[in-house]
Amino acid sequence: MADSKMVKHMACPKCNSSDANALYEDGHSYCFSCKTRFGADMKEEARVVPMANESWHKAWKTKGEVTNIPDRHISRDTAKKYNVQTQKYGSTTTHHIYQYYDKDNNHIANKVRETQNKKFWSEGNISSACLFGENIFSGGGKYITVCEGEIDAMSAYELMGSKWPVISIKNGAASAVDNCKQSLEYLNTFENIVLCFDNDKPGREASKLVAQLFEPNKCKIVNLELKDANEYLKMGRREDFTKIWWNAKPYTPAGIVNLADLGDRLFEEDYCETCLYPWPKMNEKTYGMRTGELICFTSGAGMGKSSIIRELMHHIMSNTLDNIGVLAMEENTKNTAFNIMSVEADERLYIREIRERFSKEQLQDWADKTINSGRFFAFDHFGSISNDEILDRVRYMAKALDCKWIFLDHLSILVSGQEDNGDERKSIDILMTKLRSLVEETGIGLLLVSHLRRPAGDRGHEDGREVSLSHLRGSASIAHLSDSVVALERNQQAEDEHEANTTTLRILKNRYTGDTGVACYLHYNKESGRMTQVDNPFMENDDES
Repeated sequence: MADSKMVKHMACPKCNSSDANALYEDGHSYCFSCKTRFGADMKEEARVVPMANESWHKAWKTKGEVTNIPDRHISRDTAKKYNVQTQKYGSTTTHHIYQYYDKDNNHIANKVRETQNKKFWSEGNISSACLFGENIFSGGGKYITVCEGEIDAMSAYELMGSKWPVISIKNGAASAVDNCKQSLEYLNTFENIVLCFDNDKPGREASKLVAQLFEPNKCKIVNLELKDANEYLKMGRREDFTKIWWNAKPYTPAGIVNLADLGDRLFEEDYCETCLYPWPKMNEKTYGMRTGELICFTSGAGMGKSSIIRELMHHIMSNTLDNIGVLAMEENTKNTAFNIMSVEADERLYIREIRERFSKEQLQDWADKTINSGRFFAFDHFGSISNDEILDRVRYMAKALDCKWIFLDHLSILVSGQEDNGDERKSIDILMTKLRSLVEETGIGLLLVSHLRRPAGDRGHEDGREVSLSHLRGSASIAHLSDSVVALERNQQAEDEHEANTTTLRILKNRYTGDTGVACYLHYNKESGRMTQVDNPFMENDDES
């Protein structure tokens, strides 16, 4: 490598790095990522390990003298500190020569950079060398700063008044972890390790990976505004750099924050819209529905889920200015429209025979007051559809159509016969996780309908059996990932007609207030199709007392 200049960077056939493999004039190449040398035929050769003695040292081609580095604003004192040499042609600096040492302080390698085209090559055994500058600063102390390049290390050293140890990794961000592993024992002798890598994606990612090599709170990461430390030096922004350096935050894994960092944001109200339920007793326990929440309504068959969904859609329309999205998987869009109009009309317009009793003008009036407001958007589906397609439709409603409230009816049909070889539980786990993430991403209020599994024993849910979270069909993730779970209970077989048409709303989960249990009783009017709150019809069995 000492006898041939580098021509270009290219991909490595061994480690698949896109640009770490350096091609030299004689046809060989060397990968700075996996440390492999290749012959002209690109076949791997034995790695060259020069001896740390005078014989190979004299064979080095590139030599220079210690001077200031004016193009990078590096002083001669700093260059002398790091023993960095330069080559000149006339008054023009042509090469920087960075010396590398082993653990025994033997000079075993050079890294040479051409100033005009920024090409570089190595002489000697740089793979066995310590980090750049490690030989200068003895182990132990309060702080050591690690930069991504030699020039940046010298720049940071000057910016901080030449008081604190600053070193550099050898081969750029891609090799940062491997480089630091080689010097792990040395680095751990310092109380604090400050990572000052380049302000770009590779630099930021490398900082996080290097920080994970050390115990918690040992590594701090400098959040640069400019590209690197040398930019601060060239622009004379010493004070800005030192401020950023001293304010470097300890590395924490993604998603973990120090609550003290919230500051004044702690007292800023998070934006969410609240809409009260149409039933006062329900609001006493829940304080209403909020955007940014996933609310699950669950029951057995024939408990009034559809009636409640109709009431809620109409109620939100009447009490907010928000757009509403509807994905009703078991009905077409015309039925969805008639369901909404039915609440406005106090008539069961979703039944064709009842709808035919009214004039077209009357139907048009109810349509104008509801669906023609332009605030309702329904999913017009045909045939089978994947869960990801459903999620895409929900996201589109939220982001493109500005729907604040979206109804999804119902969960079980979405997972039926789709993913994971018929494993309903696993399919629901996957879908609920994605729905939860979608709520967090978009801030919508998602009202989800889910079914119950058949309970053991003789008494089923159609007989008015009390519902618990364990009765949710398919997966515990429905309960875990929902903000609220509301169960509908009704004894369809009751001899008393009023009782047979009264649904109990039982709150099984309430993350907002923690208040659970029976919330209210809703009576279904067969003539109007409406559900209205009534007093407890089961006084002798009242579990609210």
